[in-house]
Amino acid sequence: MSIHRRTRPAASVYAEKAIEVVIHLCGYSAILFIIAIFGFIGREGIGFLSTHIVGMFTQTSWNPTHDPADFGILALLAGTFWCVGLSLLISVPIGLGSAVYLSEFAPERTREILKIVVELLAAIPSVVWGFIGVMIVNPMLQALGAQVGLNGLNGAIVLALMTLPLLVSLGEDALRAVPDSYRQAATAMGATRWEMVWRVLMPAARRGLLVAVLLGVGRAVGETMAVLMATGNSVRIPTSVYDPVRTLTATIAAELGEAVRGGEHYQALFGLGVILFIITFFVNLIAEWTLRGNRST
Repeated sequence: MSIHRRTRPAASVYAEKAIEVVIHLCGYSAILFIIAIFGFIGREGIGFLSTHIVGMFTQTSWNPTHDPADFGILALLAGTFWCVGLSLLISVPIGLGSAVYLSEFAPERTREILKIVVELLAAIPSVVWGFIGVMIVNPMLQALGAQVGLNGLNGAIVLALMTLPLLVSLGEDALRAVPDSYRQAATAMGATRWEMVWRVLMPAARRGLLVAVLLGVGRAVGETMAVLMATGNSVRIPTSVYDPVRTLTATIAAELGEAVRGGEHYQALFGLGVILFIITFFVNLIAEWTLRGNRST
């Protein structure tokens, strides 16, 4: 009795090979794009950083058009981390609380509606958030006693609103990834729903929740247009939440169009881009390490 082996058509095999090649190219293209972006920014900025690195990190004055020019970025770094830090104080409790509600307390229909709303919030362009900061948050802060409504707190509120969708979505995924056996065991031991969330689910999902916060930090650090419109753009080290500040990204966006191509000011702005790239790289690297640790436990 002979057994006839069924052979696949040559066209099907070639099509599968072509699809595999395309998939591999798409995967490697992301790495190539990142290398190309860093190479483009580094070509203009690393040379400037190598000669001005000490002055940039020891001075607070940023006056690239003066003679002699000042390229101190301490005030810009302070403004950046000031806005990011304040935004996290606002967004992390609200975002993780919303994630807990969606994961554990919301009815199914309510959950689906709220998830759609969260996705719509994520789709709002940053310039629209900037308009919200100028037209809505600005007069609100002035009514609360701020002399200038465009300040660090305004930028922090806008950044918090922008990072909330990311925190809610990733936080909910982390909580729902906890096995149901944890919930059943806590319930069997007599724990209330709040005790189950606080003492069981949150510790079990802590790495995933930390990843959500770190990615929110990366999102906030790299935001440009909204903070350019909402923070007041004053190069100063803030001492109050109502002080106007200026961030690294806002500096690049505001000054790059006026800088002479190839000049010292132009190279300094690319140097700021290199610093931003390094900051966001390390934030995402920490998030990736945390996520890998979560997968291994």
